[in-house]
Amino acid sequence: MEVLDAIEERASVRRFSKKKPDWRQIMEAIHSAQYAPMAGGIFSLYTMLIDDPKLIEQIAKWSEQEFINQAKYVVVFISDETLVTTPFPDYGEIFSHQQAGAAIQNFLLHLEEVGLSTCWIGHFNEEKVRKVLKIDEDYTLEALFPIGYSDEKPKKRKAKSDLYHRIYFNQWENYRMKKIEKIEARRYGNKL
Repeated sequence: MEVLDAIEERASVRRFSKKKPDWRQIMEAIHSAQYAPMAGGIFSLYTMLIDDPKLIEQIAKWSEQEFINQAKYVVVFISDETLVTTPFPDYGEIFSHQQAGAAIQNFLLHLEEVGLSTCWIGHFNEEKVRKVLKIDEDYTLEALFPIGYSDEKPKKRKAKSDLYHRIYFNQWENYRMKKIEKIEARRYGNKL
């Protein structure tokens, strides 16, 4: 699969088949996350692969997302912000979230390439999920990803916005790459 195809075909899936994915494919997708750009070259992410149905049930409960129970696996991305805030005290927290997003996108595109589906879960009770998974408070839970084979019919997707009204050049609300200067009309005799 080409990268552009994976970008355009990737979609959030909330219905999974009963077929269990090969966990090694998920591990390869997690491995892809490390190739994302990282501030100062500092990789600050951890992941947790969960296959225990009781833990998945608790994650579904504390995410208020019942469909997670259908997944055979859940991947949790976790950041250690101190690794980035120490060398970058003013912006480290922002950098940590940015690089987590970049790494997660690599992960999502790899899943798409191997035919696995997921949904990015950002809404969850972090305190409860942290307790269920026994994750120390010094770490930030970035997102949860239930993983399985899609049991949904693919929908034709459209672009989410009119991109041409959201691209500016050189300054805010400048919609043109080069400013078009008004040219005065040439005069030919007495005519314009």
